[in-house]
Amino acid sequence: MPEKTRPRRSEAQWALGYLEPQNPAETAKREDDGLNVRARIENVYSKKGFGSIWPSDLRNRFRWHGLYTQRPESDGYFMLRVRIPGGLLTSEQTDVIGRISERYGRDVADVTDRQNIQLHWIRVEDVPAIWSELEAVGLSTTEACGDTPRNILGCPLAGAEATEIVDASALVTETNAALVGDPRFSNLPRKYKISITGCAHQCGQHELNDVGLIGAVGPDGSPGFDLWVGGGLSTNPMFAVRLGAFVAPHEVVPVVLGITSVFRDWGYRRARNHARMKFLVRDWGAERFREVLEKEIGFSLADLPEAPTSNQVHREHVGIGDQADGTKYLGFTPKAGRIAGHQLRAVARLARRYGRGRIRTTTQQKMLILDVPPERVAELVEDLQLLDLPVHPSAWRRGTMACTGIEFCKLAIVETKGRSTELYRYLEERLPGYSDDIRINVNGCPNSCARYQTADIGLMGCLVAERTWSTDHDGNQIEERRKVEAFLVHLGGHLGADRAFGTKVRGVKVLASEVGPYTETLIRRYRKLRRGEESFAAFIARLAPNELQEFAKKPHFTGLPPAPSIVAEPRAS
Repeated sequence: MPEKTRPRRSEAQWALGYLEPQNPAETAKREDDGLNVRARIENVYSKKGFGSIWPSDLRNRFRWHGLYTQRPESDGYFMLRVRIPGGLLTSEQTDVIGRISERYGRDVADVTDRQNIQLHWIRVEDVPAIWSELEAVGLSTTEACGDTPRNILGCPLAGAEATEIVDASALVTETNAALVGDPRFSNLPRKYKISITGCAHQCGQHELNDVGLIGAVGPDGSPGFDLWVGGGLSTNPMFAVRLGAFVAPHEVVPVVLGITSVFRDWGYRRARNHARMKFLVRDWGAERFREVLEKEIGFSLADLPEAPTSNQVHREHVGIGDQADGTKYLGFTPKAGRIAGHQLRAVARLARRYGRGRIRTTTQQKMLILDVPPERVAELVEDLQLLDLPVHPSAWRRGTMACTGIEFCKLAIVETKGRSTELYRYLEERLPGYSDDIRINVNGCPNSCARYQTADIGLMGCLVAERTWSTDHDGNQIEERRKVEAFLVHLGGHLGADRAFGTKVRGVKVLASEVGPYTETLIRRYRKLRRGEESFAAFIARLAPNELQEFAKKPHFTGLPPAPSIVAEPRAS
């Protein structure tokens, strides 16, 4: 008899009538929309304090307004994420964020790789006042987290760079306004990430987003967008797939709303670890997804032959570059995304002094000042250097990114920001003058907030047992074990036409105290073994598995000092 096929378990899709919650997060969302928690924050929690917060609000709905509890949760502090669509900021907005960081957040801020600015040490008592200050200058924290449309990525030079295919800045703003705060889209199966760029360099990382729109020329020769769906990282990384569809500028908002509706109704809601849109796209395929989308929006999209993909492995705008109007932009580099509130306020002043007050954040944790007259560039470079925000950083500082890490994030298991700064400073000393573009992304857990799978060298935090011996008063040897911070290693991740996720090196765990010497060893081996000017990603791609293991094996380290337990910037008291 033929073997019976086990029926596939329901994925609890709303479109198929599965409306009963299948996990605690879905239950909390059904009990009350996350958007509604704002009234309780303003009227109850901010007046009665941290101890008055309902657990279901604290663990879930607070995220709908950009709030995560900060480690340790018992201290009652929050991380607060400011939504910055397309990375577009004015000097006034930047100054306000800096003031809030100084006044309420111990002068600490992070530029994220989704172009947000994240604050720390926030008390619930201060949240209404912070919202008031942000909203007075057109900023918001609404749906910066949660099962919602997250901050929409855009090119920081949209409307300014001469080589762009289409200026998408207005479309980012329109799409953001259409989605954010709308109860129709505030209960999605999982977080939902969008990128809309007309940049010829494709700096918006469209391959890694749930929805990616990149500049393309349509069948009739007019500029528009090539549509990709289903990208995402974390423990099951997947690149987005092309739908073979051209989206005209006037179609962008209805198409994004249509995809959002498809995800809301057809997305998987049974298990949280299987709820991202990438799983639906993987199971359906591009053809069916496009068919359902076109039915949802009520019109057909024009076919688009294979569009060119940028061959740039790492895409960003940093240093000094030309704008279409003859002025210059200056891209500068905080320390692995970490920046102080007083630095943000100084940047706001410089943007007014040297330009027209236009400031941008990037998907590589960098920032830009736009509209600088050529004759004033050198002066601004010097002023930014005095702030420790170099326009011409070392290759190591430019190429290092890090997630929030255990200093603040409850999911992280290792320190990242301080370790990253320690790492690039070590490499600056040991490999000075290095100019190759090698990216090192440091992540505190498997969730890939710092995109470790797409870095040349991706370091993912883990803990390892360290065995030590001591002697008691009778002279007996006593074995002691303790957990210490370490990193798993992924090599050769990159985007571009031959994109690939980094290959995990089997059996290699690098102690935090060894990361600098280990990375130096990899770079020296690569420089010795590469062919000509072969990039790091291309070098790794041609290695057979046994060759990769040999290349990435740990040397024997001796005499290294133990890694300090905290290497981040000192916390203000």
